[in-house]
Amino acid sequence: MSIEKNLYKEFVTELKLKIRNSQQRAILSANKELIILYWEIGKSILISQEKQGWGAKIIKQLSEDLKKEFPEIKGFSERNLKYMRKFSDTYRDFQFVQEVIAQIPWYHNITLMEKIKDDNKRKWYIEKTIENGWSRNVLLHQIEYQLYERSDSKKVTNFENTLPKVQSELAMQTLKDPYIFDFLSIEKDALEREIEKELVKHISSFLLELGAGFAFVGNQYHLEIANRDFYLDLLFYHIKLKCYVVIELKTGEFKPEYAGKMNFYLSAVDDSLKSEDDNPTIGIILCKEKNNIFAEYTLRDMNKPMGIAEYKYNDIIPENLQTKLPSIEDLEKKLRDEFEVVEK
Repeated sequence: MSIEKNLYKEFVTELKLKIRNSQQRAILSANKELIILYWEIGKSILISQEKQGWGAKIIKQLSEDLKKEFPEIKGFSERNLKYMRKFSDTYRDFQFVQEVIAQIPWYHNITLMEKIKDDNKRKWYIEKTIENGWSRNVLLHQIEYQLYERSDSKKVTNFENTLPKVQSELAMQTLKDPYIFDFLSIEKDALEREIEKELVKHISSFLLELGAGFAFVGNQYHLEIANRDFYLDLLFYHIKLKCYVVIELKTGEFKPEYAGKMNFYLSAVDDSLKSEDDNPTIGIILCKEKNNIFAEYTLRDMNKPMGIAEYKYNDIIPENLQTKLPSIEDLEKKLRDEFEVVEK
């Protein structure tokens, strides 16, 4: 009887998976049809305005007529119709709209049109949204914190010399410079362990900043080597790269000796944690600042894959604002004055 229960459990699990996949396909199909409809409406408005010489008022009239004809359908507001016109004007290639643009929701497309004017940059964010399944808020966050610029920056690594071509390219895409830890609320002179604890405390935000594919293994991860104890600041596993990733935090400027220590850690992880199916462990040294020439010379003859990048975070009170903030006495006086006005 227990075997039958197990078989039934597997049977139900498979059916649930099929239903979820079907639901997902239905959602994607519905979204695709909506995006194509909006593009066609926008194109019709464009053509009519060009041929008939109709001005902007036609959109207001069209909105009223469409809402009257289709009261059950949302999306025919004057503002949304203007977005449709802009959408069709922005993406003239219908095939690109069908195959790529239609994979992301309408409000993602509005965000991209509003925030990014460069075609190549917008296309990059579209592809990353599809690849990572970003919500609109996450997409907006990545745009505001200039993920494109940070991903396209000159990176200091030795990946090309220490990893196979395919893994090297993926590892390069994974690395950013600088990393933005704006979610931390710590003093500018915080110690490494304080920063580390805050990153772990805000692990969801940290993983979002690291990018897709990172799985958190642990902080101060213990390794015993030759009867001595060693502790890795942060240890991750990257699902796409199929390897462990060691991250070491440094609060000051990069020093060449940091790479030697990382090289040692990577060898230890490869020997003690890496399985036959895993790729070589990668190291990332995060420093408050770095000299690229020093960093490049340091990595030139290292035989373990590693990259060096900077990180930035907001101080609790930025220095340029500290002198502008009111004192407690000023605040108390302001409150007293306001209460006096109310009482009068």
